[in-house]
Amino acid sequence: MYLDKRVEGDQDYGFSIFKPSTEATIEWLNKRGARSVVYVSFGSLASLTPQQMEEIACGIKQSNCYFLWVVRETEEDKLPSKFAEETSEKGLIVRWCPQLEVLSHEAVGCFVTHCGWNSTLEALSLGVPMVAMPQWSDQPTNAKCIEDVWEIGLRPKVGENGMPGRDEIEACIRELMEEERGKSMRSAARKLKELAKEAVDVGGSSDKNIEEFATKLLSN
Repeated sequence: MYLDKRVEGDQDYGFSIFKPSTEATIEWLNKRGARSVVYVSFGSLASLTPQQMEEIACGIKQSNCYFLWVVRETEEDKLPSKFAEETSEKGLIVRWCPQLEVLSHEAVGCFVTHCGWNSTLEALSLGVPMVAMPQWSDQPTNAKCIEDVWEIGLRPKVGENGMPGRDEIEACIRELMEEERGKSMRSAARKLKELAKEAVDVGGSSDKNIEEFATKLLSN
């Protein structure tokens, strides 16, 4: 649906770990301008500390951008007091959302992510630059690729406490959303989106690989 559109009715994965706030999310995005929204999500497993949540919240607030933030129910009590109330004109906080629909929406300008492989691949395939904030496992490697190999995102520098501060987070968001370097990264992200489309399209590398794999399975 989001790349080659070859499979009729193939619009999502067919399941969701949590119930997404689809209607409210898309309705809110439809009211925002092109590339004006910062999408923030740390996936289904990452658990941030209250201090991390505060720095992210303050960085988002200081950027003065519109934002859509996925905060799971188990993480809600870590949000700074009155944050949702104070930023109600700029942001929407939901417990879960349809990420593919969000990343493909023209209102989304960048993605603040934990760099899980699913999220990384989805953002890359849909041409969305990223603010990389990895937590564990393969995520630091993915963040390295995002910033230094593919050059489609920025990773905020960590302080003495081992985590990015609000000013670093704000600076990365502003650079991707407003500065020339951000435009360059958005252009690079669009090129990768086209390459992803070519890979899964008829005759593409991914298309050939899955055909060969299926053929070998059927021949055994």
